[in-house]
Amino acid sequence: MKIFKFGGASVKDAESVKNVSMVLKSQGFDKCLLVISAMGKTTNELEKVVELYFKKEDYQTEIEKIKQKHIEIAKGLFQNNHVVFDEINLFFDDIVSFLRRNKSPNYNFVYDQVVSCGEMISTKIVSEYLNDIQFINQWLDARDYIKTDDSYRDGVVNWQKTEEFVSTLNSSQSYVTQGFIGSDDNNFTVTLGREGSDYSAAIFAYCLNATAMTIWKDVPGVMTGDPRKFENVSLLSNISYEEAIEMAYYGASVIHPKTLQPLQQKNIPFYVKSFIDPTKEGTKVGASEKNQSEESYILKDNQTLLKIFTRDFSFIAEDHMSLIFTHLAKYKIKVSLMQNSAISLALCLEDKFLKIDQLNEELQKVFKTEVVKNVSLFTVRNAKMENIGKFYQEKSVLLEQIAKNTLQMVTQ
Repeated sequence: MKIFKFGGASVKDAESVKNVSMVLKSQGFDKCLLVISAMGKTTNELEKVVELYFKKEDYQTEIEKIKQKHIEIAKGLFQNNHVVFDEINLFFDDIVSFLRRNKSPNYNFVYDQVVSCGEMISTKIVSEYLNDIQFINQWLDARDYIKTDDSYRDGVVNWQKTEEFVSTLNSSQSYVTQGFIGSDDNNFTVTLGREGSDYSAAIFAYCLNATAMTIWKDVPGVMTGDPRKFENVSLLSNISYEEAIEMAYYGASVIHPKTLQPLQQKNIPFYVKSFIDPTKEGTKVGASEKNQSEESYILKDNQTLLKIFTRDFSFIAEDHMSLIFTHLAKYKIKVSLMQNSAISLALCLEDKFLKIDQLNEELQKVFKTEVVKNVSLFTVRNAKMENIGKFYQEKSVLLEQIAKNTLQMVTQ
């Protein structure tokens, strides 16, 4: 079975959905599982609904806008009396109904129940359209298959249960399902983190022993840098799992960091290709004699630089490190870069749950700290060390680190 993942940009409107069918026609739809994201910017729009709900402001008007956008997309794909219009109305009625009766003050819980609806609606539209044009498929609710703990907005997959459920699928059929979502033991929706649809595809690929997995993007494949941020970048046609994992960890947006591990464990070939021109080769990630190690550039924005000092000029010892990392785990703050000296520790942090102020307050009970928000982490992989001087030009460097052929700097 093949696994194809289509992101929000590839299903943003009716013409884009039709283009998905053209991609499938060029690749072959037989024995294929499609993982589909929410349409366009729907996830951002549903996040706004959750914010308005907790502010006790008018969220229903925003829901109605999102609903009308999906109805307009459906009008470009179906006859007016098609059953899909009832399905769309039902999904949005469910959002309103949930928010009216909800008693939970847990923002992350509410977020997952609301924002996940974007994937449910998009997959229903795509599945119905493909069936109408004779790409016969079965629509699946991913929450019935991907089982997680109750870490809302950052679910941890229960692999044993997930494999058990996914293994019941018939690998000779084709399916359409959602990325980004699973469910806990109480069958509440749990999301896998922003951009988690790639990870969902990898979970299905692993559990189904897929022959290959392809994610379809609006770029030719994995590039030596984001073409929107860097000039003169080129396509990496072949890279190893290890190189892809490093690039994803450092912030390469084209690959979700968790995606590679399950694929590597079963040596499942992974392709990144363009839905704009599906005939192009794209990038193959896996074991190959053709694997490249080109100089590549990654810019990770919205980081926080936290410097921690002992109050009495004593060394930053193991007990200090243990305390610091216990607090980081507590607030689910990810370390992108760390550097320690005798009496200080500098951390470049990714704070997706906006907990840095709480972390800092805790740490100040024991340490002195300095916080610099809205910094960027610039990484050069496979750097040509004789030419690294050019990377420092016109940059305010707050922290730098060189390990082997990887240069990293935190900049303002």
